[in-house]
Amino acid sequence: MTNQHKAVITGMFAGAAGLSLLLGRRVILQALLVLIVGFLATGKRYRWIYILYKTLPRDMRILKRYIVVITRLWWWEKKKQTVPKIFVQVARTYPNKVAFRFEKKLWTFSQVDEYSNKVANYFRSQGFKRNDTIALMMDSRPEFVFIWLGLAKIGVVTALINSNLRKGPLIHCINAASSSGLIYGSELAEAVEDIMGSMSALRLYKLCEDDSQQKLQSSEDLGTALKTASGTQPVEITEGSSGDKLVYIYTSGTTGLPKAAVITNLRFMVIAAGINMLLKITQDDVLYDPLPLYHTAGGAIGIGQALLFGITVTIRRKFSASNYWTDCIQNNCTVAQYIGEMCRYLLSVPPKPEDTQHKVRLMFGNGLRPQIWREFTKRFGIKKIGEFYGATEGNSNIVNIDGTVGAVGFVPRYATAVYPVILIKADEETGEPIRDANGFCIRCNPGEPGLCIGKIDPKKAVRKFNGYADKKASEKKILRNVFSMGDQAFNTGDILVMDEFGYFYFKDRTGDTFRWRGENVATSEVEAVISNIVGLKDVVVYGVEIPNVEGKAGMAAIVDDEGLLNIESFAAGVKQHLPPYAWPVIVRILPQLPITGTYKLKKRELQVEGYNPSTVKDRMYFLDKGAYVPLNEELYSRIVNGGVRL
Repeated sequence: MTNQHKAVITGMFAGAAGLSLLLGRRVILQALLVLIVGFLATGKRYRWIYILYKTLPRDMRILKRYIVVITRLWWWEKKKQTVPKIFVQVARTYPNKVAFRFEKKLWTFSQVDEYSNKVANYFRSQGFKRNDTIALMMDSRPEFVFIWLGLAKIGVVTALINSNLRKGPLIHCINAASSSGLIYGSELAEAVEDIMGSMSALRLYKLCEDDSQQKLQSSEDLGTALKTASGTQPVEITEGSSGDKLVYIYTSGTTGLPKAAVITNLRFMVIAAGINMLLKITQDDVLYDPLPLYHTAGGAIGIGQALLFGITVTIRRKFSASNYWTDCIQNNCTVAQYIGEMCRYLLSVPPKPEDTQHKVRLMFGNGLRPQIWREFTKRFGIKKIGEFYGATEGNSNIVNIDGTVGAVGFVPRYATAVYPVILIKADEETGEPIRDANGFCIRCNPGEPGLCIGKIDPKKAVRKFNGYADKKASEKKILRNVFSMGDQAFNTGDILVMDEFGYFYFKDRTGDTFRWRGENVATSEVEAVISNIVGLKDVVVYGVEIPNVEGKAGMAAIVDDEGLLNIESFAAGVKQHLPPYAWPVIVRILPQLPITGTYKLKKRELQVEGYNPSTVKDRMYFLDKGAYVPLNEELYSRIVNGGVRL
């Protein structure tokens, strides 16, 4: 199909779509189909007719919802709205409605508003002002939200710290945001005490849940101070605009130390509103949010439903696979969140009546593996899955609104000019974009894996890239002169593939895919297969170097905390379900895997540790002539010295 043909079709589609939105009559769509058939009646163009026929109803639904999203964002931006300003309006509209449920306590919107006012007024009295930064570190509970919301009311930016961090990484994250204060839950007092020698200038504020918790002598008692603070709305809330910084949210740190992503008020609105309106979450819904509140999924997408839309949110301190559905039942939840490996963990729990006694109609998140998608929805009776794709700091966000199994979202193929999330060809080893003779990136064809990018447009809310606190780190994520001189795009670092209908499917992170025996091995696909073979246990697959051998050999780290893995049965399963080039050459058995706070498995640490039995004390096996044999120091020496044929 020529560019002229595509331009004509796009124009026809846009015109018909506009008329149908205005008139709401099916005759418009029928007329559109007649026009397209007449225009594409020859040659192979019939395939485009079929694609349009299959996707047009879907595309019309997403178009209507997308228009609602961008209209709302445009209005908020025009009126210089901020998250605190919108929340105050919500609290006045629903003063007695439950905003948050946590364990056995309920918080109404008016109570949240008053608590956050106390936070704002107290920290203003402490001398903090607009654009100052305070770090916040505590377990997931409603006060975590109230504190950063209160600080935002006076323009103070909050750095949301991962509560699992300790020592060096914790110091790094506090310093990365130039924090002048730290608010912490006293349950984390020991972690804070460990870094005091390196953070003597940091002003400390502790919040206790009860008097028995540990307290540091150098800290102000925030709970006591808030009891006497004023609960009136601070005057500073009328200041500021949607482009102002709201919070810092850190990347997971799966490779290297976490980076502090800048989340402006508008970016927070984009994240929360996109999910709300594209997946049609309503005022009558109750959301179950068992995710960490220091991260985007739990702390922005989930919490944003309450702050911006007045929806009741149930918070859990920490995800529990065995209590997930019980919580949903007890709190009358109708919508629930997941992330990372949570769905696999839920499936691994033995079946029980609660699996289908809940009222959850929609689950949304990212990381539901295609291999367990149907099994998951069938067992738990979930009518709709809203899988989405996007990075905390990125502008390449897409959503699967129709439940297509395995898809992380879609973009109509004729609409990339309007919503330019694009796949480009990249080097398999380095992940760097491949450019043509003119120096521009090359678009991938349907079915061809490629690097996912999102074109940057500072004038559009959904296309902006705000970057990190570290400007050098921000620059590394920007591709320049992508399809024309001067244009820019955000580099996700992810390899996706798009089918002919515009659905996107996640393949791997750049650098995770490796070559072995002349073939590309996608680690995520091998992980999914092996996880099924070993009973949904945690599995990480990565490539390791063997001296004087081309490519990287596959290595699988498998959790076997009960010592039940049968290596012969495992080998049989691998041979049955994977092609020979994807068989793990080395297998490591260990009691648990390192995992991020957002339930992503860390493979970089394992990859660095390698497979030397003198330093790795876990059981390891080597694939020798089709069978896995114990990897000891003598065999290791032969492998690295070329004494074993690979």
